[in-house]
Amino acid sequence: MNYANTVNWRCMLHNIKISWLLCIVTLSASAQAPVLSLDTILQRIDHNNVKLGAYTLKAAAYEYSAKAATAWMAPMVGAGTFMTPYPGIKDVMPMDKGAIMFQVEQDIPNTSKLRAKKRYIASQGNIEKASREVTLNELKAQAKRLYYNWVIAAARIRLLEQNQQIMETMKKIAEVRYPYNQSQLGSIYKAAGRVAENHNMMHMQQGLIDKARAWLNSLMNRPGTEAFEIDTAFAPLFTPAPSYDTAMLAANRKDVQKMNAGIESMQLNIDAMKLAKRPDFRIRFDHMEPLRAGQPRQYNIMGMVSIPIVPWASKMYKNEVKAMELNVQSMQMEKAGMLQETQGMLYGMETEIVSMQEHIHATATKILPTLQRTLDADFQSYQENKLELPVIIDAWEALTMAQTDLLNEKLKFYEMIVEYEKELYR
Repeated sequence: MNYANTVNWRCMLHNIKISWLLCIVTLSASAQAPVLSLDTILQRIDHNNVKLGAYTLKAAAYEYSAKAATAWMAPMVGAGTFMTPYPGIKDVMPMDKGAIMFQVEQDIPNTSKLRAKKRYIASQGNIEKASREVTLNELKAQAKRLYYNWVIAAARIRLLEQNQQIMETMKKIAEVRYPYNQSQLGSIYKAAGRVAENHNMMHMQQGLIDKARAWLNSLMNRPGTEAFEIDTAFAPLFTPAPSYDTAMLAANRKDVQKMNAGIESMQLNIDAMKLAKRPDFRIRFDHMEPLRAGQPRQYNIMGMVSIPIVPWASKMYKNEVKAMELNVQSMQMEKAGMLQETQGMLYGMETEIVSMQEHIHATATKILPTLQRTLDADFQSYQENKLELPVIIDAWEALTMAQTDLLNEKLKFYEMIVEYEKELYR
């Protein structure tokens, strides 16, 4: 008897301490931490995420590289001797002493080639921008999963707190009846164990919330320990697309837009390679200053042009063009196959989500109310001393399990929506 009272008293003190601690932590956090909506978090990820910033810098780098592509090569300047005899040679005529030569040489590239190369390099920046959108879509999906896990974890904590009150009430009634031999000591211990188990589950859910908070902070490029709260009443709605036409998917999906940017870039590279058959130019000017007075100054002007259409030179760019054209065709076929596969996948995902939605609605409107009424009726009988505590605990556990399963199904439903939206705009 004394041992049982001592154990119960210690359990009560432990539960009170934990409850007060949770209340103090919750109140202090809610008083100081701002509440961030899902849209706010997604916007901050878009603006502040470090990984996305890298794509922006790469795209800007390609813009500068494109500007550099139209630059000419620097002129070459030289100086030396011209037709000067070696030292030690005798009987050299005055007119054969040679001259000092100054030379200037400049390559003059074909401007159409430079413009084509500039367009090709600039298109590489478009690929980086499209890659950024692909990564952003993945990060948004990841943030949504974390947000919904937080929402469900908070709902689980609220459920556990409600169940905690019910179980503590039943435990107190059993403790009051125990001295009068109207309840069993084992039932009191069983209720105390359920109360302690409830506390452990609340701590576990709080750990999931802390994990989601730290991860979301990292996605927003903030310290992982920075405090904030979310709208725990938020529930995503499933809005299926009006159609899954491949043209609509091609316009919405970020990975298809990335493939389009890659195809466009390869086509611009093909255009640049085709211009390789056009000639390039070079001009050179030589000035000779004679070493003997009385000799005339002389100069040379030389203009040169390349001949890229010769067979041993043209086979390089012709074969390169053919190879790139085949690569473009393969990417076009890959894009068509991906769109066709996505179309069928989205139809299947929509059917699965609708089925899950109906299942959740049936559980919430039919199964849970029945179990709740059963627990209420049994609890009323227990208060009237018509039922034993283990029977109430069984009814309570059945309701708790059904409520927990419903939250698990909701989380699965939310994650299915995330995956659907990710595939729709991937």
